[in-house]
Amino acid sequence: MELKSFLQFGVSMLALIRAIIVIIYTIAVCVGGGIYCLFSPRNPKHVMTFGHMFGRLSVVFGINIINRVPEKAKSYGPSIYIGNHQNNYDMVTMSNGVLPRTVTVGKKSLVYIPFFGFLYWITGNILIDRANRSKAHNTITQVADQIKKRKISVWMFPEGTRSRGRGLLPFKTGAFHAAIAAGVPIVPVCVSSTQGKIKLNRWNNGTVIIEMLDPIDTSLYSREQVRELSEHCHALMKAKIKELDLEVEEMAKQGK
Repeated sequence: MELKSFLQFGVSMLALIRAIIVIIYTIAVCVGGGIYCLFSPRNPKHVMTFGHMFGRLSVVFGINIINRVPEKAKSYGPSIYIGNHQNNYDMVTMSNGVLPRTVTVGKKSLVYIPFFGFLYWITGNILIDRANRSKAHNTITQVADQIKKRKISVWMFPEGTRSRGRGLLPFKTGAFHAAIAAGVPIVPVCVSSTQGKIKLNRWNNGTVIIEMLDPIDTSLYSREQVRELSEHCHALMKAKIKELDLEVEEMAKQGK
């Protein structure tokens, strides 16, 4: 019983230590990053910089990241990246796949999160008011205009919410309307399943694979075909995520 209690205590301590490290690291990045960005506020280059910094927390969580983002992706130019939105761990997994001059689209309420909110705004991300339907409807135009004006790429989650283990949810069409309006390609980014697989009290939380698919030429689709484009992307991503999950399972069996 003493050994069992000792092991349980060790497991609890691991979770506590991780939580403390994450909190201290996050506050340090947000405060330091906010000050750093004051010298070039709203510059889209900052999103990748700090996205990758949060991605380093994967080591703290005991996650082995396999990042399959091709080098040629840096030459794609302005694009709309779409990813599968699973849970809060996306911050330390998917963030490793963010490319230069790529910003995200987030709820306006994010700015009220202590420390993180200011960093999110000052790094140049696009904020939308989801509570106001008329303003949210203009998001498509706003995103398309930002892409053209600032020559940036935008990262969006077409599911519109976290799936939390329910598989790839049906896509909303906003990202696809924006891509067609801006005349830029859609680039799917798939992340293997993480829901229920990452635990703070476990030392090794396995492998997570991030894989960027080839760009999809939206000039081949009209505004009337936006649903067709959406369903095509959904099918591609669903198949790839299934493939990645099988690969991760095989790696786990082999002890990798």
